[in-house]
Amino acid sequence: MKPYLRDKVPTSFEEIPDNTAYEAGYLVTKNAGWRNVRPVIDTTRCIGCLNCYLYCPDGVIFEKDGKVSIDYDFCKGCGICSRICKLGAIRMEAEK
Repeated sequence: MKPYLRDKVPTSFEEIPDNTAYEAGYLVTKNAGWRNVRPVIDTTRCIGCLNCYLYCPDGVIFEKDGKVSIDYDFCKGCGICSRICKLGAIRMEAEK
């Protein structure tokens, strides 16, 4: 017999959490220098569709003054934003 993940199944809505532990984009630890590639945005190709923002797992992409930007303090360099960008406005380059 397989063990259950929980001993007790919630029986009321009060027992079910209504959100995550932290709100989205709540990172407290800066990148410790282990990132070896980072995304760079070509603002001439970017049309501001914000798909990169929607797919970023760490919530480090934001829009400021009509331009898309990246908070490199918390970006881990996973490259999801560059793969999701259909226009190729985000490229990954070696960390300096």
